[in-house]
Amino acid sequence: MTTHKPRTIAFIPARSGSKRVPNKNIRHLNGHPLLAYSIRAAIDSGVFDAVICATDSEQHAAVARYYGAEVPFLRTGEISGDKSPDIEWVIWILDRLKQSGREFDVFSILRPTSPFRLPQTIQRAWEVFSKDPATDSLRAVEKCKQHPGKMWVISGKRMLPLMPFSNGETPWHSSQYAALPEVYAQNASLEIAWTKVPLEQNSIAGETIIPFVSQGLEGFDINEPEDWWMAEWLLANQDAKLPSITLSPYINTEQYNKEPKSG
Repeated sequence: MTTHKPRTIAFIPARSGSKRVPNKNIRHLNGHPLLAYSIRAAIDSGVFDAVICATDSEQHAAVARYYGAEVPFLRTGEISGDKSPDIEWVIWILDRLKQSGREFDVFSILRPTSPFRLPQTIQRAWEVFSKDPATDSLRAVEKCKQHPGKMWVISGKRMLPLMPFSNGETPWHSSQYAALPEVYAQNASLEIAWTKVPLEQNSIAGETIIPFVSQGLEGFDINEPEDWWMAEWLLANQDAKLPSITLSPYINTEQYNKEPKSG
């Protein structure tokens, strides 16, 4: 009996309004715009029937197309702000694609800020997801470095533990890290879900979620200037690996002359 392979699509979200690291999605890292690594990882994984860059910027769209992604339409400003939830643009794009006669069973969000996510990472995640059709979604997580058991909420001149639990008579906040239960934090590198989840549940994750524990630097996320410097340092010391790109670097002279130079 032949099993139908679900039609899959990868979304690479790349809005233009980054404030902490201006224009980070098209800023060069190791010779190519940051955006390029997620596009090539998605394409080279062989998992997806389509790879679409979800951007509000024609400049970002030009970069995305150069590296092989589709940009059939630009996101509107209403769903591209720094507080716009993912669910808004995911549903918007799925609806626009459906209107043009293109429907998909599964979508994945691969954020450009995780450049060390490799094609093999995506293949590994897809294998886990595809073996559990009863789930709503899969989401990348990593063991947290700062345990919530040692976090506090400040109210006026007092503070209270965020999680008022204990190991016997010892509060979590006074316990050794090794004595605390393992807690995982989501990272931005990867998520996969059935398209019916956002369309029917108005959620990109749903309620039944598979953990995908990222390995090494797969979940490394660039959000702050120091994250960018760390990424450059890791690459300079050959401690990190980027997806392979055989194309010549995309160069927009007007844009990149404005970019801060490293070193």
